[in-house]
Amino acid sequence: MVDLLIRTFIKDCKNISDRGVRTAYGNLACIISVICNLLLFAGKTAAGTLAGSVSITADGLNNLSDASSNLVSLVGFKLGARPADSQHPYGHARYEYLAGLAVSVMILVIGVELLKESFGKVLHPTPVQFGWLPAAVLLASILVKLWMSLLNRRIGRTIHSETLIATAADARNDVVATGAVLIAAVLTHLTGMDRIDGVMGLGVAVFILYSGIQMVRDTIDPILGAAPDPELVEAIEKKALGYPGVLGVHDLMIHDYGPGNRLVSFHIEMDAKGDVMKSHDVIDNIERDLLVQDGMIATIHYDPVITGNPHTEEIRGFLQQEAARLEPRANIHDLRIVPGPTHTNVIFDCAVPAEYVTDKQHRGVKLVSALRTAVQQRWPDHFCVIKLEPDYAPCAHTQE
Repeated sequence: MVDLLIRTFIKDCKNISDRGVRTAYGNLACIISVICNLLLFAGKTAAGTLAGSVSITADGLNNLSDASSNLVSLVGFKLGARPADSQHPYGHARYEYLAGLAVSVMILVIGVELLKESFGKVLHPTPVQFGWLPAAVLLASILVKLWMSLLNRRIGRTIHSETLIATAADARNDVVATGAVLIAAVLTHLTGMDRIDGVMGLGVAVFILYSGIQMVRDTIDPILGAAPDPELVEAIEKKALGYPGVLGVHDLMIHDYGPGNRLVSFHIEMDAKGDVMKSHDVIDNIERDLLVQDGMIATIHYDPVITGNPHTEEIRGFLQQEAARLEPRANIHDLRIVPGPTHTNVIFDCAVPAEYVTDKQHRGVKLVSALRTAVQQRWPDHFCVIKLEPDYAPCAHTQE
């Protein structure tokens, strides 16, 4: 069924790297979800009114909020597909994140209102009229929501859309919530305890609030600048290290300007004795391949490193060993040895987790001090000049 819809409504459906095709996928998922949620809202509201059940009505309002969320997502896809302009040179893809945030806030508002209504139902219960029609509506809702979860998860994974993947999870959660409402209706009919309906309504409201809070967190993270996916970091570094002459990668930064719109920058280490023009050509190849194969605009800085010098290699190995012992997540790079008449300067950068630079425990400062002390104990006439910096995308950094 999902494949049939995709083939029918999306031209060139296999070309998901095309922004227009990606938008068509998003529009299809959102429009179908809106239609399904509106039908479920109408059916549950009617059934809840006939049965006098606040939990069924509450579940119907949840579907209405889902339909509103789908509309906001649809607008997000439309706006996010707009091309870059002089005022927004990085494009408009972050509209999808803003749409997700708006959806999350709407869910929280609905959850609060349902919580108040259900609490009143617990304090002042009213008779609930059970019938096969409301039960059939709820059962049909469960089946529809299972299919919607499959649809959104399938399309979300196809176009790498966190918004649709979250929508799929929300639909799956609705199956649980609706199942709880159906159980409440049956239990109320069997036991005659009208408060069960209000208690289940409270449960659904709490569930909606919990989902809304989780969605707020998930949508705020990329807007604030969350740490990149470790698998993406590893993939970029492995790709760069696979080119001839590349000895190491550091200072990797990934800027997320919305789904499918990433900019990356990093430094690569290459032998200082190598041909500069050949090294530059390798860098050009990496940047082009990241753009063509992975859809990422890359800016790469060339760092020449001295190889073949026994003393330099000894110090580099010693520092890497000490750093691994003191803080496994630390990364030593840009090492230079500058000998002088009275002492030798050992100059390098030390990248650490971002919180180490500013935390009250001064872990970054303590690490620098420990490295400096270790070097001077080994080589008394060597003095360390260390630049402490945050590691924005920690990974392996060097060839094995």
